[in-house]
Amino acid sequence: MAFTGKASYSGGASLPELVEDVSDVIGIVSPHETPLLDHLGDPKRAVMSTVHEWIEDSLLPNRGQINQSTFSPSPTTATAVIVDSATVFRVGDLVRPADSGEVMLVVAVNTTTNVLTVTRGYGATTPATLADNMPLHVIGNAALEGDDAPAARFTNRVRRQNYTQIFTASVDVSGSMQAAQAHGVDDEVDYQKQERMRELLRDLENCVINGVAPGADPQGSSTVRRSMNGLIRLIQTNAFQPGLGPIPDGDGANSDGLNEPVLNAALKAVWEQSSGVIDTIVVGGAQKRRINSFATGSRAYLPDDRTWSDMIGVYESDFGVCRVVLSRWVPPDRVLLLDSSRVSVMPLQGRSFHYKPLAATGDSISGQVIGEYTLELKNENAHAVISGLAV
Repeated sequence: MAFTGKASYSGGASLPELVEDVSDVIGIVSPHETPLLDHLGDPKRAVMSTVHEWIEDSLLPNRGQINQSTFSPSPTTATAVIVDSATVFRVGDLVRPADSGEVMLVVAVNTTTNVLTVTRGYGATTPATLADNMPLHVIGNAALEGDDAPAARFTNRVRRQNYTQIFTASVDVSGSMQAAQAHGVDDEVDYQKQERMRELLRDLENCVINGVAPGADPQGSSTVRRSMNGLIRLIQTNAFQPGLGPIPDGDGANSDGLNEPVLNAALKAVWEQSSGVIDTIVVGGAQKRRINSFATGSRAYLPDDRTWSDMIGVYESDFGVCRVVLSRWVPPDRVLLLDSSRVSVMPLQGRSFHYKPLAATGDSISGQVIGEYTLELKNENAHAVISGLAV
C-alpha cells in the first residue's frame, strides 16, 4: 500500500521543522605542508639580531691549476710552470698533474710571477703532457732533515650573514561571529589563528627555498622590507647545469633531463672539494618522478603481486645516503642537494610564530599572527643546486 502521509521529500530539506545535516569536519585542500621544515626540525638556538652572522674557516688548499698554453721546450719537459696562484705551493712539494702518474718536485716558487720551478719525472715517474687549466694536486711536502722551519701559512676566518624576515597575518572576527554557533567551529578566533598559521608556515618554507634579500639596505628601513636569502640564492659554488662543467648531459647528447649520471656527477663534485656529506635531496614533482624512474627498469614482480610501487624515498650512492624530500615549492627545473647538518631555520629570539592580541577599535576581536625567521646555511660549498633540468 502506498504511503500517503507527509514525507521529507515532499517539501525538501528547506522545511523549517527539519534539522540541517552538516558535517562537523571542515575540509581544506589548499597546499600547506612543509616537508623541508619538518625534515630539518627545530633549530638548536634562536638568533639574537636581525642580521645573523656565522663564522666559517677552511684549510690551506692542496690543489692549484696551470695557467699557460705554451710550454718550453715542450709540455713533457718544461720545468717552469705558470699557475693561477703560486701561494698554494711550497718548495719541497710533491705535485701530481691531473690524474697522470707523474710526480713533480717543486724546487722554487715565485709568488710575484706565479711561476713554479719543478723537477720533472721525480722518482723515475713518467712525465705527463701539461696543458692549460690542468689541475696540480699537492701530494705532500718533503722537508729536509735539520732544515729551518718553513714560513707560517694560515687562512683567514670569514663571516657569512643572512637577514631575518617578518611573517605576519591579521585576524579580525566580529563580536557577533564569535558569539554565534558555527558548524565545525567551536571558537572562530582560534580557528582563524590556525588558518593563518598554516599559511605563514607554508610561506616560510617557500622563502627558505626561494627567498631573496633586497639589493640595497638589506637590513631594512622604513621603506625597505627586510627579507632573507634562500637556499637557491645562497648556493653559488656548486650551481650546476647539465652539459656544463662536471655535469654531463642528461639523456643523450642534447638532452637536459635528470638521470643517475647527472645526479652522481653533482654529488661527486661536492665530495671532491668539501668534507660535507649530502644527505638530503629536495625536489619538486617533476624531478621526483625522474628519480623514481632510476629503478623502474630493474624492478621485478611476481604474477600474483597486485601492488606496483614506483617510489624512491632514500637514494644511496657512493657519496652518501640521501633522503628524497618532495616539496612543491622547489622550482620544477631544479634539484637541491643539502648537508642538513649545516642548514638551520632559526627564529629571532622571542619571535617564533605566536598570536599577538591587538587593541579593539570596535565590535570585533583583532589580533596578529607573527614570527621572524632567517636561514643559516653554513659552508655553502658543501651543498649544491642543479638547474636547467627538463620538466
